[in-house]
Amino acid sequence: MERQMDKHLTVLGALYIAFSALSIVVAIIVWTFVVGGGLISGDEEAIAITTGIGTAIIFLLALLAAPGIVGGIGLLKRLSWARILVLILGCLNLFNIPFGTALGIYTIWVLMQDETAQLFRSQKQPPAQA
Repeated sequence: MERQMDKHLTVLGALYIAFSALSIVVAIIVWTFVVGGGLISGDEEAIAITTGIGTAIIFLLALLAAPGIVGGIGLLKRLSWARILVLILGCLNLFNIPFGTALGIYTIWVLMQDETAQLFRSQKQPPAQA
């Protein structure tokens, strides 16, 4: 069973990286349309406003996506802190209907298994440096 949970952890890490990368792609698309709308108008004030709003949107969406990428990489490397981070993200994803809800349920199911906790405990911890 432990081997099966190892596969689930790999899939879960890849899903978090993929969903977060998709969020960044969406942020870039939104930025392009918002800033592009201002550029099309030709009005300097509109360009300034849409550039500011577009930049704020892309910054916010990238900021929200970053923990998913970091947590996904941490899961792939089986780092113990990644389990806690992704579990928190999974709970928050429950409100992101429909795909986030499915990812959140899968996250909670995978990370709350005793076999999964055992996998993280069995990883060798790096020696403390003085």
